Parts: sequence; structure tokens; C-alpha cells
Amino acid sequence: MDKQLHKRFSAEEVKALFRKYLYEGIELIYVLETLKIKKSRFFSLLKEYARDPNNFSLQYKRKSATRRISADVERSIIKELKEEKKLIEDKDISTTSYNYSYVKDRIYENYKQKVSLPTIINRAKKEGLYRPRKREDLMTERFIQTTLESLFSTTPHTISSPLMPIRNGI
Repeated sequence: MDKQLHKRFSAEEVKALFRKYLYEGIELIYVLETLKIKKSRFFSLLKEYARDPNNFSLQYKRKSATRRISADVERSIIKELKEEKKLIEDKDISTTSYNYSYVKDRIYENYKQKVSLPTIINRAKKEGLYRPRKREDLMTERFIQTTLESLFSTTPHTISSPLMPIRNGI
């Protein structure tokens, strides 16, 4: 995957290409191949350049911080995980592990907040509201997986005994 345009070229290099395109008549295809961008991106950048050539920049401003969740969402996750923990600890209910998909659905239903499963799992681990899978569960899962793979394998099973010749007339 190519790096982003502002990491591959400086603003001055792109300005020079735009000047050559506008005033010296170099081909559009040459500029597109050089910058490794599509037409729509090229023309949007060219429009920005034409608006103010002296202050043209390839840098962009983020609208919000990435990879961050608000304090409200954090509280919602922890609250729902604690509710789930109460269900697990209740001896009358046969639940023994966290259901993070259910927690995700509850957060959306109750608070109208969208959260990814990995975020919920990371917060659960961070807050000590995580229950690792038992070793025998993992072994059972491996056994089932290998059994299913052998049953549904596309390769034919080989016969271990030698084939007997077929005799006509018997």
C-alpha cells in the first residue's frame, strides 16, 4: 500500500507539478502517475491550490482524536460489564463467561453508543472484568475443529492395504 500523498511529496513538489500542469501544459496522465492519485483527488487538490497557491498545504486537520472513546462511553462499558459480572457470579444462573456481543448490544440499546468488540474486551481486561477461557475448553475446541476438518476435508483418504486385482468371470 502506498504511503499517503503528504508523506511521499512535499507541498512544494506538488505545487511545481500543478504549475507545470496549468501553465506548461504537461499531460494529466503524467501528473496522476507521478502523484499516484486518481482524477477526483487531483482536481480537488488543484481546486485548493487555485484558491490560494501561496498557502497550499497537503497536511490535513483531524476533526477529532482517533482511537479514543469519550468518558461517557467508557462509563457505559464498565457499567454493563459489571452487570454481566453479577450474572456470572449468580449461582442460580448457568452463565460462566462474559458475552461481549451482548454487552455491545446493551450499550447500543441503553445509551445509543456504538462501540467495537475489541474495545469492550480491552476495557474488560483493563478493569479486571475478564475471564480467560479454561484450558479444557480450548482442548475441546481444538478436538472439534480437527475432527470437523478431517470429516470435511476435500482430499480423499488413502487406503492403507494394497489393492487386489479384479478378475473377470468370478
